[in-house]
Amino acid sequence: MNFMLPVLTLGGLAAIANAQQVNLGPETYTAAGEFPTSLFATYWNEPTQTASQVQPVITDSILNTTYSLNLTDPDTISNNDTTDPLYYPKTNLTGDAVQALYQNVTSQIENIILNGNEQGSSSNCTKCIDAMTVAGTLAKEAPKLVPQLLVSLCQKYKFASGNGCQVYSANAQGPFYAQVLAYADLSGSDGQYLCQNFITVSKCPRPPLPNFDASEFWTKPKPSNATAPEPKGTNRVKVLHMSDFHVDPRYSTGAEANCTSGLCCRAGNPVASLQSDFTPSVPAPRFGYFACDTPWALGAAAVEAIPVLTGTDGDDIFNMTIFTGDLVSHDPYNQLSRDYILYTETALYDLWKRTLNPSSPLFAAIGNHDQYQQAFDSPDTLPGNLTKQFSWNYDHLSSLWKNNDWIDDEAAKEAKAHYGAYSVQHASNLKIITINTDLWYRSNIFSFINTTQSDNFGFLKFLASELQEAEDRGSRAYIVGHVLSGWDGTNPIIGPTDAFYQIVDRYSHVIAALFWGHTHEDQNMIYYANNATDISENTAQNVGWIGPSITPLTDINSGFRLYEVDADTWDILDAHTWYSNVSTFGELDSQLEVGPSYQYEYSTREAYGQDIDWPENAPLNATWWHKVTEQMSNDGGALVNQYNAHQGKMSVRSPNCTSTDCIEAKVCYIRSGSAPLGLDNCKPGFGSVQ
Repeated sequence: MNFMLPVLTLGGLAAIANAQQVNLGPETYTAAGEFPTSLFATYWNEPTQTASQVQPVITDSILNTTYSLNLTDPDTISNNDTTDPLYYPKTNLTGDAVQALYQNVTSQIENIILNGNEQGSSSNCTKCIDAMTVAGTLAKEAPKLVPQLLVSLCQKYKFASGNGCQVYSANAQGPFYAQVLAYADLSGSDGQYLCQNFITVSKCPRPPLPNFDASEFWTKPKPSNATAPEPKGTNRVKVLHMSDFHVDPRYSTGAEANCTSGLCCRAGNPVASLQSDFTPSVPAPRFGYFACDTPWALGAAAVEAIPVLTGTDGDDIFNMTIFTGDLVSHDPYNQLSRDYILYTETALYDLWKRTLNPSSPLFAAIGNHDQYQQAFDSPDTLPGNLTKQFSWNYDHLSSLWKNNDWIDDEAAKEAKAHYGAYSVQHASNLKIITINTDLWYRSNIFSFINTTQSDNFGFLKFLASELQEAEDRGSRAYIVGHVLSGWDGTNPIIGPTDAFYQIVDRYSHVIAALFWGHTHEDQNMIYYANNATDISENTAQNVGWIGPSITPLTDINSGFRLYEVDADTWDILDAHTWYSNVSTFGELDSQLEVGPSYQYEYSTREAYGQDIDWPENAPLNATWWHKVTEQMSNDGGALVNQYNAHQGKMSVRSPNCTSTDCIEAKVCYIRSGSAPLGLDNCKPGFGSVQ
């Protein structure tokens, strides 16, 4: 069935016509009310009905399989998938000795919790480290009993409420915790990090930064005459930045959209499951809601709107698309599986290949939700069958990217070897380097193994070597990742991001831009020379662009961004952002004429550069952004509040930022490109508008 022609509104872009040098489309695109059935070849259900979301039939050409309807049907979600292999450290201890060890370890830990250690220390931090060290004995000798131990201790001492302790069970994350307890230095900084991040009552202080040794990352000094090339601005191309799509194929239209726990807009959310006659306080709109991930109906509207609004629905196509991670919905751990990850990867990358300029490449980074278990990636230095326990995902992604002609054989091999990261010489003067920043994410328990080293996974050495190769050949580089390196410091751990900051400093003239996702918000970070010991326009070197999300989760609008890029230097000359107002989605359920509208939000140059004397063809580089932060500090908060509104993509739920503390914090976050800088220098509590 053919879908209705979209509604296009012209006229709103005339005000910025003088600033933009590329041709954009209309100011607004309004999708059709009915689902565009041409997006997928076949469906499990009738795609034109509106009572429930479409269920496309997804066939994986890499694995030669078609995913079953039961995998995504909102009414048949499995709460205990046991088909995926889980690995433990190998051990030779058997029989009665196993149970004897378990009883001994349990007794020791309970005694530590109640009485402290033998030296008389009873601080919560010391108790946590000592107890974890004892648990490490069990992990080394009888690892399959670690889940039982963790669940038992969690329940006894109420470390979690409700069924929260089941996350440590043998069918969930228990085997992975057993691995970390077996191979981390629990009596040292590894244990201190683990206690600080996962046992909040431990009140452990943050450990010191590991020593940074530049010789581990580069052997050539930064050239004394190293300077970035100056763009002319006369050869402009379009680069699309999408982030955090988070499609939810299990979205249940009409379910509770305003639930109090878990992922909303699900048929089995906790509130609804308690009452047979339950009436939702907010029935989940067909096109999405603030506490929910992206239904297929909204995802379809987004991929249809992007080419039209960016003016790439004809001969003027994207030079490239950058995707900064997170394809998969925010399911609870017990509803995830490998197949669910593989389904989502296959469905979205295939859809984007067909809808977002099929002839231009897409370069992607892995997000923390693009893995099972979520956020977990282990170092390949672990022994035995633990070495490649997550390789199935890197193999699948690299094959999808290669089959879509986005990367070549060499890059695909790199992605398999470097945790899904790779490099591509996109043009003679531009290298794309993607990195998997789950490897420095706080929620990745494997990032707390060997924390005295800056680069336990080796991915930063890979990055530095690729940047060195770019420098040697006179090329510039884009760095693409998911979990951002800094801002308020709450997302990554400090050691790797401190090392990353030094790498950016060393190769600042090579790096044309950095792209991140993860927060779902529209943000920026400035990287300064000499670890930001002097923060000024003279020391500002690079800019990180954090992309707005497609998903509305949580309390924000849906959006995406286009960069105007100088193809001679690959500097960003302007950035254009669009959004869709989630507040209006509920009004669309009672009709079929129109769907969601995406509309132009702002030009970065126009929004923040009105009072900055800056040449028209000069890039929006770190110097320009530092000048913006100076304006923010001196104008009484007007510019910060505008920036704050853009963070949530004009969401009606975003709080204002008018207090002195908030204004100072926002400026500080923009100037903090590493976790230690954000944590050490900035007031906490103002990082997000969610």
